[in-house]
Amino acid sequence: MELREVSQLLYQLKLATQETTTKFERETGFSITRYELMLYLQEQGECSQTTLQNELQIDSAAVTRHLKILEEKQYVLRERNKENNREIVVKLTAKARKELEQCQSEHAPSCNKKLISLSDDEGELLLQLLKKIVK
Repeated sequence: MELREVSQLLYQLKLATQETTTKFERETGFSITRYELMLYLQEQGECSQTTLQNELQIDSAAVTRHLKILEEKQYVLRERNKENNREIVVKLTAKARKELEQCQSEHAPSCNKKLISLSDDEGELLLQLLKKIVK
């Protein structure tokens, strides 16, 4: 690939990211990062703040900011690990679980068509390609 083609590809990725995250937030009421944090917690149960940071590839300051917002909205609970006082354990609240279920049932059917106009196969291919780029 020529440098110009790489530049165009990266610029289109930037524009696509801005457009789709804005639409996602408008549609669901959640920022995409906080939504992913909550889904990870929903799937994994409680985990350390460091695990969230590593799994979602977010720096520690950003994880702290996102978790503070989620805590203020009563979506997560953060507690010191009783066995290792330096570690913070994070878990979803019942309120968050209820709102995630509601969000998924209300928005899942329409979200794909409103946010990303790709077929299921195209979406899967794009996801695989983006994961390849990130690695």
